[in-house]
Amino acid sequence: MTARKAAIVGGGVIGGGWAARFLLQGWDVAVFDPAPEAGRKIDEVLANARRSLPSLYDTGLPGEGALTFSGSLADAVAGVAWVQESVPERLEVKHKVLADIAAHAPADCVIASSTSGFKPSDLQSGVDDAGRIVVCHPFNPVYLLPLVEVVPSDQTDTVIGERAVAILEEIGMRPLVVGKEIDAHIADRLLEAVWREALWLVNDGVAETHEIDAAIRYGFGLRWAQMGLFETYRIAGGEQGMRHFLAQFGPALEWPWTKLMDVPDLTDDLVDAISEQSDRQAGDLSVRELERIRDDNLVGMLRALKKTGWAAGALLNTHEQLNPVTDECGLVETVNRQIPQSWTDYNGHMSEAHYLEVFSQATDHMMQIIGADPDYIASGFSYFTVETHIRHLDELVAGEGARVLTRVLDGSGKKLHLFHELLKADGTRVATGEHMLIHVDLETRAACPPKPAVADRLTAYAAQHATLGLPDGAGSAIGKRG
Repeated sequence: MTARKAAIVGGGVIGGGWAARFLLQGWDVAVFDPAPEAGRKIDEVLANARRSLPSLYDTGLPGEGALTFSGSLADAVAGVAWVQESVPERLEVKHKVLADIAAHAPADCVIASSTSGFKPSDLQSGVDDAGRIVVCHPFNPVYLLPLVEVVPSDQTDTVIGERAVAILEEIGMRPLVVGKEIDAHIADRLLEAVWREALWLVNDGVAETHEIDAAIRYGFGLRWAQMGLFETYRIAGGEQGMRHFLAQFGPALEWPWTKLMDVPDLTDDLVDAISEQSDRQAGDLSVRELERIRDDNLVGMLRALKKTGWAAGALLNTHEQLNPVTDECGLVETVNRQIPQSWTDYNGHMSEAHYLEVFSQATDHMMQIIGADPDYIASGFSYFTVETHIRHLDELVAGEGARVLTRVLDGSGKKLHLFHELLKADGTRVATGEHMLIHVDLETRAACPPKPAVADRLTAYAAQHATLGLPDGAGSAIGKRG
């Protein structure tokens, strides 16, 4: 399949994040930014993305697209399906850039702006063929955080808006279509309210920057990450829900707690105080080090949500299902992933527990392939593991690609005898896992034969894999079972 192409106009933090998101999802990307440091900045953002984004997935991402730096805007947007404008937030600059994009980009491409404040109708003013322009406002880091606010205007072509949503979903993002234009859209209006209060707290000497950040990251920020605002408050209302919460806490809205209708002057003294406090808070950590800490924390939180199938985790689970199962030399590739930082131990290597985890993932995937999937389990039948043997042959470190090739050694009767090989990207054998499972009736918890559809698929795989011969290491610990 021919790779699709995106153009990134403006290679700062946000533009670099967009470039990384598209590249790692298999798109070719052309970047246009005349700033002399643009290439270096893009490369650094991309290095962070390569380190972190694949760690969210338990399947292999598409092959990385090709990155080019164009000498002109016209060259960058030639033949693209998507243009992402991420130039500075000055309306006159955006008007000029968007007019140039519209003049040179293909007639059917999406022209998206990363603007955090301007309405799409503001951007479309004076631009020919303005119906292709839509606001697509992301959040930093773009390559990890899935939310993107999609804001059309009355002039935006409906087909362009629908295409934008479809492409964003394809690259693993969560488009939030804003039905009515408003300055700063939705999320930044909420953030602005918190920001104004935070400025007053520093200005009035109530709290320093590190104390305000502690209030967020040790408290309500953890709740917001999984449930947002309204669902959090619904739970706070107890069994009677939101109505009880509003009755109980609604009167507090009349108390003079906030200064949201006002904002402190950003005097030199206030700017100095905030800057000095922030410097002390960061200590010796550089911005790049802070970015990596941020990315590691985000990956850990997102993977926790992925395990429960909740919020952004549910989105990741759905998106990775787009990555197909592949066969290699008759074997089934049941895992293709990058080793996340959270899987390493004090030696910097993948810890022992995660060898079992990756083989468990391979077993679960093989069960789904033969039809013993969640619907089958819901019908009252499944396979239970009764014996496992793992051999450790080499080492894996965080960031390395790894995959598992699986074969069925025996699928007769009630048995599911699997042999997994964990390989590095270059084919080096890292470990093997041999696993015996028995089919059971979940109601009686007794062993029983699988349903015919599952049995037939399992028999077919066992017959195919039998022609490959017994792999090295198989049968060294798990013997014959009746």
